[in-house]
Amino acid sequence: MRIDEFTDIKYGVEDDNHAVITIDRQERMNSFRGRTVDELISAFKHAWADRRVAAVILTAGGDRAFCTGGDVKERAETGGYGETEWGTFEIERLHRIIRDIPKPVIAAVNGIAIGGGHVLHVLCDLTVAAEHATFAQSGPRVGSFDAGFGSAYLARVVGEKRARQIWFLLDRYDAATAERWGLVNEVVPAADLLDTARAWARKIGSYSPTALKFLKHSFNADTDHISGISHLAFDGLEGYAHSDEGMEGARAFAEKRPPDFSRFR
Repeated sequence: MRIDEFTDIKYGVEDDNHAVITIDRQERMNSFRGRTVDELISAFKHAWADRRVAAVILTAGGDRAFCTGGDVKERAETGGYGETEWGTFEIERLHRIIRDIPKPVIAAVNGIAIGGGHVLHVLCDLTVAAEHATFAQSGPRVGSFDAGFGSAYLARVVGEKRARQIWFLLDRYDAATAERWGLVNEVVPAADLLDTARAWARKIGSYSPTALKFLKHSFNADTDHISGISHLAFDGLEGYAHSDEGMEGARAFAEKRPPDFSRFR
């Protein structure tokens, strides 16, 4: 997919040093549909191939949301996430390319990071968050889950107890708490968010790209087995998301009511 075909995201290279990928569906709280995911994959491929790019910044438009995960409203209306380039919803492939691109990826979290949006920032190598940013999971509330990197790898980042707390209680946590838990690297005023991410990218750009590549592969090696779990989980999610139980969460979200899962116990 060509950059000039993007509708859901923005892509650019700054200072012949780093790429900036911006999710831009502000009317849907920067949630992603199938096309959004296709464009994100394409943008990361462009950044991977571009020899000017030493690091990638992933952020979003506006100041309300970094990403609120899959577009649950669209799922409730259509039963899926819309048309895609290959006919399949490639979120697992997006997760892999964030890990596999041999360049550090910096999440600049400008607002709410929830559900699948929370997973995206967790997968990034570094996270800088605006002071007003908040973090949460929502899967069991809306009929979804991430039993791969979004949970198993999260436990490596924040520890087993915190990861289970995030997924089982579905509470929202402020940026200061996220930093204390090791979920983000630094919290800054909103006005300084992108400048901080750019400063990190420029610093990374002054270092040996080969050394950085090997370091990233080394960091990933210990948790790459989660990829197998992820395959199983996403295959299971494919069936569950279209079940009566899975759709109850999506419909309740769209209808702005509490879900009733009691009959599925």
